[in-house]
Amino acid sequence: METTGRPGAKTERILVVDDESDLVELITYNFEREGFKVSSASDSEEALRRIRQIEFSLIILDLMLPGLQGTELCRIIRKNQLTAHLPIVMLTAKGDVSERIEGIEAGADDYVTKPFSPRELIARVNAVLRRTSGRAHLDKVLALGDLHIDRERYTVLKRNVPVSLSVTEFQILLYMAERRGRVFSRDQLLDAIWEENTFVEPRTIDVHIRRLRSRIEDDPSHPVLLKTRRGVGYYVDGE
Repeated sequence: METTGRPGAKTERILVVDDESDLVELITYNFEREGFKVSSASDSEEALRRIRQIEFSLIILDLMLPGLQGTELCRIIRKNQLTAHLPIVMLTAKGDVSERIEGIEAGADDYVTKPFSPRELIARVNAVLRRTSGRAHLDKVLALGDLHIDRERYTVLKRNVPVSLSVTEFQILLYMAERRGRVFSRDQLLDAIWEENTFVEPRTIDVHIRRLRSRIEDDPSHPVLLKTRRGVGYYVDGE
């Protein structure tokens, strides 16, 4: 299913992947009112077909789907260099911390727990989109050893091989790399990357750091670039 929002309003197109038709209808109605263009898919296979056909600005993805689960779809999206940059907001069960962590580990940029208010979901989506809106104003590549961070394209190369990162992971890496040597606590990173009115558990930072290390370090268990200052926080080392 695909619909369009108010003419002349937002140009962002989002894909809602959820098998609960009533919830999809609610999300679609509220996002259309905000001017978004909305498409939907009821399972991962249909979502992949739509992603191949249409260029989306963001995906709202339910963790629990029939067949291929939302976390697996998220991993597939992140592994494909054509879609790795796509922001993903995961919908998870209320109060289940393990599900939220699972979604972040799979590559989600943010999560919203069910049940949620449409206003909360819209706010989260807008926050994620704002974090990616500055790409056109950044035109330099930051070199960090054998790692090259392209601010304009939101891509990372390690020894000229593309590294698959979510938008949030890229933001964290870039923020710390631009301030290499400075140690950041979890709260400082939360304040820098997420908006003040967005609640994110501090443990989420640990998950993102772990994912980053698994992608940019030769030996994630003994990092030489993205390091920990025990009892203080994280920092980027290297020249």
